[in-house]
Amino acid sequence: MNHSHGHSRPPAASMTHLTSLNTKWLRIPLTALTLLLAFQPTAIFAAEEAYTWSADSNPREGVPQGKVTQHEFSNSKVFEGPRRRYSVYVPAQYDGSKPAALMVFQDGHTFQGPGGDFRLPTVFDNLIAAGDMPVTIAVMVDPGHKGELPPKRGWNPTPSNRAFEYDSVTGDYAEFLLTELLPEVEKQYKITDTPELRAICGNSSGGICAFSVAWFRPDSFRKVMSHIGSFVNIRGGDHYPAMLRKTDPKPIRVFLQDGSGDLDNRHGNWPLANQQMAAALAFQKYDYKFVYGEGGHNGKHGGSIFPDSLRWLWRGWKELTP
Repeated sequence: MNHSHGHSRPPAASMTHLTSLNTKWLRIPLTALTLLLAFQPTAIFAAEEAYTWSADSNPREGVPQGKVTQHEFSNSKVFEGPRRRYSVYVPAQYDGSKPAALMVFQDGHTFQGPGGDFRLPTVFDNLIAAGDMPVTIAVMVDPGHKGELPPKRGWNPTPSNRAFEYDSVTGDYAEFLLTELLPEVEKQYKITDTPELRAICGNSSGGICAFSVAWFRPDSFRKVMSHIGSFVNIRGGDHYPAMLRKTDPKPIRVFLQDGSGDLDNRHGNWPLANQQMAAALAFQKYDYKFVYGEGGHNGKHGGSIFPDSLRWLWRGWKELTP
C-alpha cells in the first residue's frame, strides 16, 4: 500500500517500521514480538513483490526511441582526483532548434536502462511522446572513483568518493554540475536555462544530493525527485528538516518516496527522516508530494511509480518557456 501526501503533514501513525518501537509494542508479550520480528523480512519482501511496472515502463510500438551515449569525465577542480562515467539520453524529438529541458540523475548507471528498476530511456520515450513531460535530455552521472575507473559502471566496487560528493550538506556538487560537467554536455546540445525546466533526481545518498543541488542553487534547478533519500546523519543531512523550517521557502518542487522497511542504523532511521522532511515541507507550504510505501532500501517502489512521479514533477510544463 502506498500513502501519498501533498501539502499536508504525514501522520505519525503511518510509521510501521518495527525497529522503532513505541509504547504499544511494549505491551506485546515477548514471544509475540519475537514472532513479529521474525516474519518482518518476509512481509517486506511480499510488499516489494507487489511493486510492478506499468505499461509506461515498457516499449510501445510506434513511439520514437531516444539514444543513450556513454562518456567519461576526469578534469574536475571541485572534486580533484576522482574520475567518473556518465551517460546522456537524448530524445528522438530533440532536433537542436530550441533548448531541451534537463534532468540530472545521480548514480546514473541505475537509471540508464533499458533494464533495472527505473528503465529511464523507455519511460522518457513514452512520456515525452504523450506530452506528459517536455523534450528532456537526461544526464546520468556516476560518483567519482579514486584511481583508475573499473571496467564497468555499477556498484563493484562502490565509487569511493560517493559519500563525500552526495551526503555533504554543501553546494559543492551543484558547483561541479554547473561549472564543469554540464558545460561538457552543452558543447553538443542546447539545454534551457529556465530553472523550472531543470530537474534533478537520485536514490538514497543520491536523493539527498538532488535536494542539496536545488536547495543551494534554486536559480538553476527547481524540481527535485528523491527515492529512499538519505536525510540522516551520514554527513549532516539530518539537519535539513530544521533548515527547511527556519529558512524562507525556496521556489522548488519536491517529490519524496520512501518505505516503512527502509534502513535503521547508526546514521539514523530513513523512514522517520523522510517523514520529517515531508512534515517540514508541509509546514513551509512547499509544492511537494510524499509517497510512503512498505518497501526497503532499494528501487523497486520508486521504479514502479517512476512514470507517475515524473508526471507529477513536470505538471504544468507547457506553460513554461525554455
